Parts: sequence; structure tokens; C-alpha cells
Amino acid sequence: MSGAAVEIEGLSFSYGERAALDNVSFEVASGAVFGLLGPNGGGKTTLFHILSTLFPYQTGKVRVLGHDPLAERAAVRASIGVVFQNPSLDGKLTVRENLEHHGHLYGVRGQELCERIEAALATVAIDDRGQDTVETLSGGLKRRVELAKAMVSRPKLLIMDEPSTGLDPGARRDLRNYIETLRSSTGATVLLTTHLMDEAERCDRLVILDRGRVVAEGSPDELRSNIGGEVVLIRSGDPDALATGIRSRFGLEPVRHDGALRLEQTDGHKLVERLIEAFPDAIDATTVSKPALEDVFLRATGHRFWSEEN
Repeated sequence: MSGAAVEIEGLSFSYGERAALDNVSFEVASGAVFGLLGPNGGGKTTLFHILSTLFPYQTGKVRVLGHDPLAERAAVRASIGVVFQNPSLDGKLTVRENLEHHGHLYGVRGQELCERIEAALATVAIDDRGQDTVETLSGGLKRRVELAKAMVSRPKLLIMDEPSTGLDPGARRDLRNYIETLRSSTGATVLLTTHLMDEAERCDRLVILDRGRVVAEGSPDELRSNIGGEVVLIRSGDPDALATGIRSRFGLEPVRHDGALRLEQTDGHKLVERLIEAFPDAIDATTVSKPALEDVFLRATGHRFWSEEN
């Protein structure tokens, strides 16, 4: 394998009788921002734990920066940075003290550590908050400190579990910008888990997980292009009768989606005109939109991203 920061092949993992990962395979190119997108229970966090050496994998092959996390755990840990979903900062210490202690764990001290801390704080634009106690910071600022802390060891691979958890839209946007700054300034590979579509859109490449399986892989543009055309949603007081009429009149197969009928169609806006003309009393409302990542998920799995089954 050439140019890959992460290689996973045939990976399966179970908690007792429940399979969390089922024959998962993908690669992460060096220098990429790579996303693991999926609903709760999809297997994202289990993958995060395996890649960050917190869980030993059970079957399959895993390589992180060329190392086996089972046999070479210390080598993997020395080369990665990790940002957990839940805070891993000491609230009673200052921002700088948190980063200093983290640097000591990696054997970095003295002037070199000071320079690394200054660079990390500047990258996430909190170089003026180094003496602030962490517990006094907002959620967005704490997330920046988490990212700066992970940068102190100068990781070749930064692994982030739901990095936008608890952040408002502005702080989420800032975090995405800081991730891009990190990638462009250091060449680090970034792998993140997320259930947020807008966060996934910013990734170079995605793996979409559902119930422990890879259901789609590609860049956001590639995944959306597989849908083709436009997505038409039709609301009706009697969707079953309307679906029968659409099949009979137009030879199309609507799919029930969130109480509405869903169609994928080239020139969907033109189809809407024909449908309203054919069934003026049966249609309550229609929407036409370009394909989104949630449409990719729906086509791949047959159910909504956020369904009761998830």
C-alpha cells in the first residue's frame, strides 16, 4: 500500500453477540481530511477506539501509519494525536499548563515545548488565553484547547471523535477552519467521526457507516452524483393511493420517506408540474432539491439517517 495513512481490511468487532463492525475495509490517504459519517450505533466510535489503540481489534487487518496497533501500540501512540468526544482537559489548570503536561507525556520539554505550545495556540487563535483557567472558558474555546493539545506532539495523524459536539454553528465553522489550517500547515492527515452532514461535506473523502457496515465511500461530490437528477418529495393526504396513481400513469416507483413520497428524477421540477396537472386534488405540497448526503444514505440503506431503528 502506497500513500495511505490508515489501512483497514476485513475488520470486524463485536461486543458479545452484537456486531459493532462487520467486514469493514477502506484506506485513508496521507494528508487527507477523511470522515467517518453515520448515525449513532453505526460503528464510528468503535472504529475511533481501535485506531487510537484504546480497543484491540478482533479480526481483520489494521495499519496506522504503517504500524499494527496490536503489536506496535507504542509506535502508533507516538505518531497520532487524539481529540475525544468528551473533554479531556483539567479544568483547574490553565490552558498552557494543560499543554505542558501533555507535552511531557511525549517527552517534549524546555524550549522546544514552549515553541510547540506557542505554535499550537496561535494556530487555533487562542495565543492570548494561555494563562486562563480552562474551567472559565466557553465550550468553543475548550474545543480549541483540545485541538491545540493534540497538536503539541506534532502528530502525523490526528483522530477526532465527533469534534463538533456541543458547539454552536459559529464555533463549528471555526473548528473546521482550524482543522484545515492544521492540515495545510503541517501536512497532517485528519480522520474524524461525525453525524453532521455539513461537517462531512468539508471532508476530502467519506466512508458512510450503518450498523457496522460500509454502505458508501467516496468524495461528497462523487457520492451525490450517484443519485443523479433531483430529489422530489410529495406530501399527500393519501400517499398510498397517490403512489399507485404515479406508478400507473408515469411508470415511476415512489418511495415512502418520512410520511411523504420520494422520487429521484432528472429535471424534477418539470416532473412536479406534470404530477400536479395529473393529480391536482391528491397533492398537498412538493419540494425539489439537489441530492444531499442524507439522500445517499437513504438510497444505500433504505431508511432515514435518523430512524428509530438507529
